[in-house]
Amino acid sequence: MVLRDWLLALMVVMAWGFNFIVIHWGLDTMPPMLLGGLRFALVAFPAILFIAPPKIALKWLFAYGITISFGQFALLFAGMHLGMPAGLASLVLQAQVLFTLLFAALLMGEPPRLEQWLCILVASAGLLVLALQGGDAGNMSLIGFVLTIGAAACWGLGNIINRHIGSMGSANLMGLVVWGALIPPVPFFILSYYLEGAALIESSLTGLGVKSILVLIYLAFVATIFGYRVWGGLLTRYSPGVVAPLTLLVPVVGLLFAERLLNETLNSLQWFGIAMVMLGLGINLFGGRLRQKAAQGKTLP
Repeated sequence: MVLRDWLLALMVVMAWGFNFIVIHWGLDTMPPMLLGGLRFALVAFPAILFIAPPKIALKWLFAYGITISFGQFALLFAGMHLGMPAGLASLVLQAQVLFTLLFAALLMGEPPRLEQWLCILVASAGLLVLALQGGDAGNMSLIGFVLTIGAAACWGLGNIINRHIGSMGSANLMGLVVWGALIPPVPFFILSYYLEGAALIESSLTGLGVKSILVLIYLAFVATIFGYRVWGGLLTRYSPGVVAPLTLLVPVVGLLFAERLLNETLNSLQWFGIAMVMLGLGINLFGGRLRQKAAQGKTLP
């Protein structure tokens, strides 16, 4: 990549890593379902006035919005609200890689390759270590962890849907992100009304301060519109093998920001679990290329 694109990629990684800190701050000022609904309402409006809709069937737009937008962030926001630390959330959400591989096998008949099986085994073992450490460490609730895993599963399923949409060759990424954002506000606001109550919604909206407004602006315009637009552009200019490994830096950034800004600390076993998850993700990203190089080396005279 040229220097300009390296800088853009690092800006997105920083924005997505810092995103978990911003979510934590947002949950200090408003309930999770209301926060999610306002976020995606702001992503959709006024952007739909300037960006053409994707040329796909409505059912695929709905499937994209209900999984990768509503399902993922409803569970993530609820998990963080119920005790999932921001730094660990940035890492555990990367379990989406495991679910993407599993859904690809179940729904598309694509069995995992050797390095992908190793990724699933190693990263799953790391997640199990983190889950077992939650209560002992006192800084992570089991329900928060389970909900974040659910968010990763929704992201993984959304990746399969996104892949199918991409195979149609007629959907532009920004149109998909912006018009797909019309779907989640409705279930978010319905859940907010029934789970959080009209009184809390009213007090949150009438007491909307500068902090809450800045949180919403960041989540909608920086993490979503800027992040997806730049990342999509990088994926059109370079192969996924060049761009995708940079996502490994997102949980690193999230953990560092959480330690510095939120005073989140981890014990040695949690760091061991984190290392196993990162190793598993690294095996998935680089294992195939190493295997191919080894095979090519064997065929050389």
